[in-house]
Amino acid sequence: MPTDLQISIEERIGFAEGTSFAAAGAYERLTGRVRFRVDPNDCGPNDCGPNDCGAPKIVDLDLAPRDGDGRVVFWADLCILKPVDSARGNGRLLFDYGNRGNKRCLQFFNDALVNNRPLSLADAGNGFLMRRGYSVVWLGWQGDLYPGDGRMLLEAPLASQGGAPITGKVRVEYTASEAGVRVFPLSGLAVARSYPTTSLDTGKARLTRRRYADSQRQEIPASDWAFARLEQSRAIDGVGLDEAIVASDSHIFLPGGFEQGWIYELIYEAKDPLVLGLGHLAVRDLVSFLKRESAENPLGRIEKAYAWGRSQTGRAIRDFVYLGFNVDAGADGQGGRVFDGVLPHVAGGGKMWLNHRFALPTILPGQEYENHEAPVDRFPFSYAHSTDHLTGREDAILKRPESDPLVIHTDSATEYWQRRASLVHTDSEGRDLPQPDGVRLYLWSSSQHYAAAGITQPTRGKALHLQNPVATSAFFRANLDNLDRWASEGKAPPPSRVPLVAEGSLVPVEHWRAQFPEIPGRVVPRAPSQLELLDYGPDFDTAGVITMHPPGRSGRHYPILVPQVDLDGQDLAGVHAPMVQAPLGTALGWNLRQPENGLGALLGITGAYLPFPFSDEEALQSGDPRRSVLARYPDAAAYVAAIRSHAESLAAEGLLLEEDVARAAAAAERWAASLPFAN
Repeated sequence: MPTDLQISIEERIGFAEGTSFAAAGAYERLTGRVRFRVDPNDCGPNDCGPNDCGAPKIVDLDLAPRDGDGRVVFWADLCILKPVDSARGNGRLLFDYGNRGNKRCLQFFNDALVNNRPLSLADAGNGFLMRRGYSVVWLGWQGDLYPGDGRMLLEAPLASQGGAPITGKVRVEYTASEAGVRVFPLSGLAVARSYPTTSLDTGKARLTRRRYADSQRQEIPASDWAFARLEQSRAIDGVGLDEAIVASDSHIFLPGGFEQGWIYELIYEAKDPLVLGLGHLAVRDLVSFLKRESAENPLGRIEKAYAWGRSQTGRAIRDFVYLGFNVDAGADGQGGRVFDGVLPHVAGGGKMWLNHRFALPTILPGQEYENHEAPVDRFPFSYAHSTDHLTGREDAILKRPESDPLVIHTDSATEYWQRRASLVHTDSEGRDLPQPDGVRLYLWSSSQHYAAAGITQPTRGKALHLQNPVATSAFFRANLDNLDRWASEGKAPPPSRVPLVAEGSLVPVEHWRAQFPEIPGRVVPRAPSQLELLDYGPDFDTAGVITMHPPGRSGRHYPILVPQVDLDGQDLAGVHAPMVQAPLGTALGWNLRQPENGLGALLGITGAYLPFPFSDEEALQSGDPRRSVLARYPDAAAYVAAIRSHAESLAAEGLLLEEDVARAAAAAERWAASLPFAN
């Protein structure tokens, strides 16, 4: 059954200073809220699982408070950018999932600056989405966020047992990236609501620390820490600051400070879980509503709806589809598609930790170092049907042909090292796994998880090596055009381009290490982030409740493979951005931690950049086996010409727009100006 929803538009204002965008004309921004009312006794939300009537179960919905009609009520923020005259739009809706409540699609599709309140002409960037005529929609779907910085919020209800608090074990990790940190919110992040502890007695909790993810845990005595926060104010005499330690059921305080780079793990009894799975239902029913013409629909005619998300929200899309929320639960009962096509980016092999009791959707997913045991990477990993050889389960993310969307899934090289991306297109034993016809997979070769819209000079930050500067945002624009043609005209995008075991371009790390060049001063990873079959308790998949803390270990692992590299150390397979095809250095999907933060371990979702020697003399002096910059490009003009040529080849293949060829060449001119080419 559909949710009863009501849209309240609180502000309607002109966007981009009234600029007219091609055939779509001027745009406007609508902001407001959506009220949802759902009957917890309906088949879909409460009683049925994915293998019964086909409707997804929402964990703890039956334990949420109800209004006088017996409905569960919740609210979500709404923001829309649309043509002032809806009839001039292209009849397409692009839903930006909004990473942790933040609007992101204008940044990546339009090369605009980050802004959660887009309004000015600058916020339109290059105007791509507006020139195409899209209605862009954001909805608060994540119910554990605090307000601030214009984040989109979902007011998720608390679950309780007849008014009494629900309790359960919660496990959270904390890693201080700098010295002097003494307090963390229990959630680990200031933007995310913490599940309060049921007791301030630290003897009822367990705090440990360890050097690396697999190191032995060291117990921290209960007397050495507290459930507390710090408050500071200027001293009464005006000299220095007064500091107070205040008991708090939502903070952890370590008087001596969290040692920089160490992994601290807290296991405590928490209370008041949120019904976070309603985020999936909210997205489903809002988009379904917006696809139907009605007097209450602010968008008018919408023929196709697409979803885009990156990282956390790419995983949210995969979870949404896997759990069956892409089935339209509209009043007509036809059960068609909600999203006609989806574009999950840098999701790796993961899904969301959302539709579970005491879920922590804001935390970073499992990596080699951080949150290594977070339950986000669970079978099935692939869109294709396969068998988990460790458990005997058979499953797939796409398993409902009548409602499954078209999929263009993209990953950077980082996801193969940190986010187990090889499992997206291999079976659980590491063999190539052919994908359904409605799926395209692309590795954006030698790029990192986050890529700024414009080319920037690489910096080091907390990394051992310079960070990867490869720009890839132009691929988003071509992918969206390709997805629209696929959904609207049946014209399929270019074939998938990912590394394959059969071709020797997807290999165990030992084979990669044997091929990687002996670059002077290089330090390489020991291995990509491994994935062990973990036991989160018998109720995790059925009731959404974790009962094992920390999770039980099996000692059995899924094989994680990485892209093989060329003589420069760059990925052989995949889609090569112009900066990768015409390189000035080796761009990598991995980077390493500096000594104070865990030497030798992979650093978050950061790639690396190892510049080529500029001249043959430098190469000879340093012993660098890679060809020098001048051996590749005798002058700046030759470098720019190489970038342009490769951009033109990508455009001819349908992987880049013609308008982005000129942008790539202009960026190359700016980049070349910083190099010591002879005048």
